[in-house]
Amino acid sequence: MPYEVTITDILLAARFLKKRTRHTPLEFSPALSKITGGEVWLKLENQQIAGSFKPRGAFNRMFAMTEEEKQKGVITCSSGNHAQGIAMAARDLKVKAVICVPGQCPQVKRGSILEKGGDFVELRVIGTYYDEAEVESMKMAERENLVFISAFDDPYVSAGQGTVGLEMLQDEPELDVILCQISGAGLIRGVATAAKALRPGIKVWGVHAKANPAWPEAVKKGLVELVDEEVSLADALGGGACQNHLDFVLNELEGLIAVSEEDIAKGIRFMFEKHHQLVEGAGAIAAAAALAGSIDLKGRKVGIVVSGGNIGEEKFLSALGCGR
Repeated sequence: MPYEVTITDILLAARFLKKRTRHTPLEFSPALSKITGGEVWLKLENQQIAGSFKPRGAFNRMFAMTEEEKQKGVITCSSGNHAQGIAMAARDLKVKAVICVPGQCPQVKRGSILEKGGDFVELRVIGTYYDEAEVESMKMAERENLVFISAFDDPYVSAGQGTVGLEMLQDEPELDVILCQISGAGLIRGVATAAKALRPGIKVWGVHAKANPAWPEAVKKGLVELVDEEVSLADALGGGACQNHLDFVLNELEGLIAVSEEDIAKGIRFMFEKHHQLVEGAGAIAAAAALAGSIDLKGRKVGIVVSGGNIGEEKFLSALGCGR
């Protein structure tokens, strides 16, 4: 069912999360500013607890559970980052959590999930890609009488993620443009809702990997359908578009930007070399779009979401050697 996410929801989430998550830095990028001709600021969610923005939404949803839901336990599907937030909350709440990940979920994320959740977490690896793992996890929720918590299709989750946008505008109130990752669209919906409430007229663009055309196809057809995707450095952006976010994407976003694998690798390397930040492919993709000149940012004050830093050694070293 469709639902609303309002600035009030995001402000309530911010109040709840104040002592549970970090207000991450919004760091000026001299290098990207010079390259683009704009004034570019980087929201470093790779410095968030668990290494990504995801605990914001996961905590906001888990701590809103009823006692009945807690008794049942939860199940979720995640490419790896959302799961870490769920695992941390499960441990704090002493709630059973079954966490399903696709085969392409990196080992570094799998290990972190188990470490953070301890005895309260059971990890299940399903298939290769996100969509097949999600379908199976929803069936498991029915069979095992568990509460399914979506990584993106939930008002509490999206409101929690919206605190990223809230902090960006608190720290730099005159942003003209935001470049933000789009996958399930829980993050970008929250970020855009907060940004537009605080700064009417701000333009928000969704950035995705060319390897996953789910959102361009949904926008073109006005309908969410399963599409084929390829393995990407931006593994955290795997999976299909979300029907409950489609109207928002159609009506509130300025547009979509596709980024090649080579440019994602360049973005990872740029963040390491110019900002000394370890960033995963999904985290670097919005900066990569600016770096590649995919959008005209000249004269604009720009906020770029760096969504996470949970990258395995092999992928990181591969990116450092790519595209020179």
